[in-house]
Amino acid sequence: MSKVATCHVCPHRCQRNDGQRGFCLSRIADDGVMRPLYYGKIISLALDPIEKKPFYHFLPGSAILSVGSLGCSMNCAFCQNHQIARPSDLSSIEKMLEDRSPESLVKTAAQLRSNGNIGIAFTYNEPLINVEYVIDTFILAKEAELKTALVTNGQVTDEWLERLLPLVDAWNIDLKCFHHEGYRRLQGDFETTKNTIEKASRLSHVEVTTLIVPGLSDSETDMENEASWLASLRPNIPLHLSRFFPMHRMKDEGLTPKALLYGLQAVAKKHLRHVYLGNV
Repeated sequence: MSKVATCHVCPHRCQRNDGQRGFCLSRIADDGVMRPLYYGKIISLALDPIEKKPFYHFLPGSAILSVGSLGCSMNCAFCQNHQIARPSDLSSIEKMLEDRSPESLVKTAAQLRSNGNIGIAFTYNEPLINVEYVIDTFILAKEAELKTALVTNGQVTDEWLERLLPLVDAWNIDLKCFHHEGYRRLQGDFETTKNTIEKASRLSHVEVTTLIVPGLSDSETDMENEASWLASLRPNIPLHLSRFFPMHRMKDEGLTPKALLYGLQAVAKKHLRHVYLGNV
């Protein structure tokens, strides 16, 4: 009889029989242990402006080597990167993966210093489903005096968060909305993301992004609560309010009206010093 494996990386804490994948698609049960399928495998590699992550208050004007793989610990109907986060044809896109060991990534990042590179950012898909790869890479990056950054939904358990915190210089954390019901719709956990923001903001540079999605994150009351809560942690946390464009399973929705974005920005600015609009 096969052993049941329990994953401890994200709040789903998937339980699977041998050979079965977890919710994130990137971890698989193997002899009673949930192992990462894509350790050392990436699908995206680019030298991006730091502002594209977006980081507006972390070494502005620099560039960072940005790395992505496959899978996600949430399932957002509006996902901007669904082709790699929730691919409809997983086997086909897996063929596009290339091998990149932590040593190889750090070597490439160091070679790009002359092009303005400051370090390594895991981004594009959800990096923390491949947390072992992130940690191993960031340990080497620190030894090479490179900066480390994560663009993440913050869905990570305390067991792994505590190991990550000393290794990450900058976080951009997606706060999808500011209510439990919305996170349930997206198959995530609201309190887990809040916990990640709170703990990361004590030790590292943190910026927060909220995509303003119709019917999910477009309420002035919710924005008031979100901005007030972020300010209670640190009023200088930069908040990015990003405009929704029809995408993935929400192609029939309209764009977020610009007037709504400006209104939500004004609400957030009552509590936070730095509130930016994106995709406008």
